[in-house]
Amino acid sequence: MNKLRIAGIGMTATAALALTACSGSDTASSGSSSSAPAPAPSSSMAAPSSSMAASDGMTTNADVFGPACSQLPQGSAPGSLDSMGPQPVASAASTNPLLTKLVAAVKATNLVDTLNSQQAITVFAPADPAFAALGDAKFNELAGKPAELSPILQYHVVGKRYDGKGLATAGSVDTLNTAGGPVKIEGSGDNMTINGAKILCGNIPTKNATVFVIDKVLTPGTNK
Repeated sequence: MNKLRIAGIGMTATAALALTACSGSDTASSGSSSSAPAPAPSSSMAAPSSSMAASDGMTTNADVFGPACSQLPQGSAPGSLDSMGPQPVASAASTNPLLTKLVAAVKATNLVDTLNSQQAITVFAPADPAFAALGDAKFNELAGKPAELSPILQYHVVGKRYDGKGLATAGSVDTLNTAGGPVKIEGSGDNMTINGAKILCGNIPTKNATVFVIDKVLTPGTNK
């Protein structure tokens, strides 16, 4: 994934997220024959078979789980599953009412286009309450220091697309911030944790990523 070309950005965010932690594809298309034209994309996300989902990390609305999923808008309203599904991940997240702080951080580090351009990734997305311990003043300070914030955001992105079952099988996954160490996956289903963070709403499908909304900010170097 080219390490999102953000690996070169400084490690400012590590200190930032250390504070935060206390508070908390388009999957790569299967190779088609060289002569056969690619099928036209459907207007809605195709529903892969369960075996397909297990292998490529793609999910459908029916696969979403977690106590906070009911807080998402319904139908085709902005931020709903139907609305987010066809959009690349950063654009989809910008409409998700659970992720306003994360979206602000992504914008502050100019990563919107970078995330949207990836082909198949997994995103661990801290919900707004995960940033609460920082307070608005500290959060705004960090948002003004993208070189410090970027490594923390990297630690929330995996360069491969996983669904919940795939994460459980893997046990641990490397993020784009390889220096931060692997992220540990424990449990399964509603009892799954990501470095100790609970999943509030998992298996959210977007065009190029599977998203897991979590209740803590993951801190590089603290695999719990």
